[in-house]
Amino acid sequence: MDTGAGVGDGTGAEPPAEEARAATDGAGAPGAEATATAGAGTADVETAATDGVGAAGAETAAGASARATDEVRPYDVVLFGATGFVGTLTAEYLAAHAPAGCRWALAGRNRAGLTALRERLAARWPHCAELPLVVADAADPGSLRELAESARVVATTVGPYVWYGDGLVAACAEAGTDYLDLTGEAEFVDVTYVRHDARARETGARIVHACGFDSVPHDLGAYFTVRQLPEGVPLRVDGFVRAGAQFSGGTFASALTAFGRGRQILRAAHERRLHEPRLVGRRARAPLGGPRFSRETGTWALPLPTLDPQVVARSAAAMERYGPDFRYRHYASVKTLPMALGGAAVVGASALAAQLPPVRDWLMGRYQAGEGPSAERRARSWFSVRFVGEGGGRRVFTEVSGGDPGYDETAKMLAESALCLAFDPLPKTAGQVTTAAAMGDALIARLTEAGLRFRVAHRG
Repeated sequence: MDTGAGVGDGTGAEPPAEEARAATDGAGAPGAEATATAGAGTADVETAATDGVGAAGAETAAGASARATDEVRPYDVVLFGATGFVGTLTAEYLAAHAPAGCRWALAGRNRAGLTALRERLAARWPHCAELPLVVADAADPGSLRELAESARVVATTVGPYVWYGDGLVAACAEAGTDYLDLTGEAEFVDVTYVRHDARARETGARIVHACGFDSVPHDLGAYFTVRQLPEGVPLRVDGFVRAGAQFSGGTFASALTAFGRGRQILRAAHERRLHEPRLVGRRARAPLGGPRFSRETGTWALPLPTLDPQVVARSAAAMERYGPDFRYRHYASVKTLPMALGGAAVVGASALAAQLPPVRDWLMGRYQAGEGPSAERRARSWFSVRFVGEGGGRRVFTEVSGGDPGYDETAKMLAESALCLAFDPLPKTAGQVTTAAAMGDALIARLTEAGLRFRVAHRG
């Protein structure tokens, strides 16, 4: 069931003809709005507690009584898109760290590629010699249904998700199977909410998007920060992101796809707002903010219109612990003003180029999907997200940090999230949920054990 996706498989395939179906129904062609809509809906996100949990964190009645995966299934975890760059890293992580007795399998559309991957894994970890292989295709709904029905948890690395992801979400929602991905695509998250959240609540499926660098460090970091502040009071949290890393062809393709789909992104955000109940008696916001010099970090802070602040706001809407009035702002942290201006210029140029199909296609060809930085380059990579939280007369500085953000740590986050859903005692949730709402403390504990750092730097 590997998709025909160029990013997930490294095949370089073009988007399917039914691409428009994977986006919001009736969405128009890409427009000039793209430069401002990579994180459409970021400003004033006052969502209801709709990410699978109510204001008090209770699961819907239907989901509580209808966990379809309570039945015995062949696999605890299936990794879909296992032969892609991040998929292979995730498979290696599972081979090294999955607990004894964990029944996991590799999934993809190419049996030969899966077999070759299994042989490489078995050369290092002999217990993987008999690892099950599941063959399916994102263009074949029947194969996706069989995959979803065979597993308790499905984790997919196949993107751009707006082209290749909707069918698997639908299959998991119908089968009551927990679903995880690595998307940073706001459009895809909004579309799947509208289409599949209600059914997932009925079957008890947990649909958890953005389980890599998008958006685990930001979502769990904000949650960790909130936990250091008083309860029952308005809270303000700012996140400042720094990283030294190289991206892959898959990441570049996903970014260009988002830049080129401005109108569809806006339409998807609007459709979600029409379907999503309003939060009553509380506020959870993620305004974009403006560029500024941050005295707290000693760096220039540039607002990041990514999926991350939306995810944080939805976690806040889902959990009372974030207080009656929560606000989160998300920034790139840059040491000097020239670097800040240069970064903004590169992003602007990429967004402009994405509006021109010939230029976009040429740029896509410069970075082949399935390729990524070497192990040596990844070993030198790092990330740090610093948070400043205030409320109730208290102020706290926290940090989440780790190694290579886009690949090694992303693979770790995805794998540990899958194992967390499969094996850990967790709050009862269903529907589209965030990592903080679904896994919270349990996932922080797993990631800390795996080498990521969550720390309180200062209390005031």
